[in-house]
Amino acid sequence: MPDPLVIVCGVDRDAVLATGEAVATANPRTVLVAHDLRRLGEGVVTRAVHREGRWTTTALELAHGCVSCTLREDLLPLLLELADDDGVGRVVLLLDPGMEPEPVCEALAHVVPDGGNGPVTEALDLVGVVAVLDGERWLDDAGSDDALADRGLALTEDDDRTVAQIVVGHAEFADVLVVVGGPEPWERVRRDAVLARLAPQARRLDAAGVDAIPDVTPVLAELHPDTRCGVPDDPHGPLLRGQPPLTRDVGVSLLHVGLRRPFHPQRLHEAFDVLLTGTVRVRGRVWVASRPEHALWIESAGGGLQIGMAGRWLADSLAWDDVDEVRRASASLRWDERWGDREQQLVVLLHDAEPADVVAALDLALLTDDELALGEDAWRAFPDPFGLSHTDPCDELEGPAVPVENRGEQA
Repeated sequence: MPDPLVIVCGVDRDAVLATGEAVATANPRTVLVAHDLRRLGEGVVTRAVHREGRWTTTALELAHGCVSCTLREDLLPLLLELADDDGVGRVVLLLDPGMEPEPVCEALAHVVPDGGNGPVTEALDLVGVVAVLDGERWLDDAGSDDALADRGLALTEDDDRTVAQIVVGHAEFADVLVVVGGPEPWERVRRDAVLARLAPQARRLDAAGVDAIPDVTPVLAELHPDTRCGVPDDPHGPLLRGQPPLTRDVGVSLLHVGLRRPFHPQRLHEAFDVLLTGTVRVRGRVWVASRPEHALWIESAGGGLQIGMAGRWLADSLAWDDVDEVRRASASLRWDERWGDREQQLVVLLHDAEPADVVAALDLALLTDDELALGEDAWRAFPDPFGLSHTDPCDELEGPAVPVENRGEQA
């Protein structure tokens, strides 16, 4: 049976390290692996391995200063080497604060390094992802538009992600939340209400401080059967994972929006001002009139927004045979005679905004009856800020346009 692999993430290096050391102290034959990416832009990464009570550090020079090179050239081969070592009983991977667990898990499951016979997850059993949260400031960070660079957490000079994107992504993807410290009682209640809706299946451990973080392995052994354990969500799968509370509590609410007509691209863009104010998370797939064959994936955290492609709608017959049976069955259940599977599906987690304001902004972004009657050929000519060339931030600035993939400030 493969040895267990645990991933620990968080923006506090000391807290992440303390979590790993607690596992190593309670479980002999545990190896801790960490990569310090603070000099990534210079093409230098420091690898640290803790084994049998001592740390060994190695400075690595990469041909290209990027996270993917670190994974492919060093981390993945190292994990496969540890998997073959009879003296190793458990591996704990401590992520750099600027790293997100989801792409790491994708690499562990799908990338075969040079000389390997398969991906890491065939050699090690990924039993869970642990997110270490700063209990006192997590909610403020989750709703902010502060840049990673302002906290010294950006991996490269062009890393324009926000702190909210990191801390929300950590919590949402985790199977276990270790919450270190806490704010005043009222803010604690609000924070807990947000976490209950953001990560409803995650187990929770509270620690008074970094020096009081417990061993997480007993909790990892008792996770919910449907816990993700490192498996990313399908962009065309259910958006309400784990049956989160849908009632409003201490001003925190989870809004599910399902609509059956396309958005006008320019008006949807303008609606982002509302979607990015007073919200922790917006995620889902949208149907934009100017590109009727393609589903767009929208994901925000605080004031940061990412927009990407989520493949083709199955209403485009060319895509029907390219997806699995689960998606075909799901689309068939919701099929509309006119629009097929095309629809708006968004989930909005609000902590300081009114659901009615969000619904009103999205309703105004939909095509009117007159616009709808123009037909798809006319829709394609609508001004589209989601095209391949778009100036970001959204001001009339001089200079070349750039693709919209990640935006570190409000639209």
